[in-house]
This record gives sequence, structure tokens and C-alpha cells, in this order.
Amino acid sequence: MYFPVSSGAGRPTSVPLCYAQSERSPKNPGQKIIKRVIALEGDIIKTMGHKNRYVKVPRGHIWVEGDHHGHSFDSNSFGPVSLGLLHAHATHILWPPERWRRLESVLPPERLPVQTEDK
Repeated sequence: MYFPVSSGAGRPTSVPLCYAQSERSPKNPGQKIIKRVIALEGDIIKTMGHKNRYVKVPRGHIWVEGDHHGHSFDSNSFGPVSLGLLHAHATHILWPPERWRRLESVLPPERLPVQTEDK
């Protein structure tokens, strides 16, 4: 469980790379999920899993992944996520109590984008 979240008003103007984001599930908009942002629009990312293909994240989208590769419902399953589905930024884990901590922006080196678009 990840709480609290900080939520800005309106649509996001920028998305911090590698921060956990609360978003509406692309498969079930009534469900909210929390995933780590791995790549931003214009970045090229190598997908995980059996396909191992390269994807360029389209404009207005991000690539998100869970921390449990291979067992996570994330962009490797449903593709890039529209920025319009972003809801909030998770800042802490509160439950279970033994896992309480502030979430940090740490991107595993093996998940760095293959190529990033210079803005």
C-alpha cells in the first residue's frame, strides 16, 4: 500500500522519471495502480519478457513498470500509458508497518532507456 500521494490540479506538465505514479489502469479505468515511470515521451525502451522488443514512447505517453518484473501488470503488458491517466505521485509506503519508508527516485541501471529524446 502506497500513501500519501501528492496530487496537483489539472493535467501534469512534466513527469519525473522513475517516480512512482498513481494512475488509472488502462484496462480498467475504475482501478488505480501505482507504477514506476521508466521512460518519457520520445525515449526508446527495451521491453521485458518474452518479446524483448524496442518501443519508442509516443508523444503524450510514459512507460511504467512494477518492481516485480515478470509478475507485474505494467507497460510490458499494456504498452505506453497516456499522461491523461496519471492521477498522483506516491511519496511513502505506510503498510505494512515494517515496510514504512519514503519512496525514492531510483531507477535500476538495467531499466534505463536505450535512447532518450533531447528536449
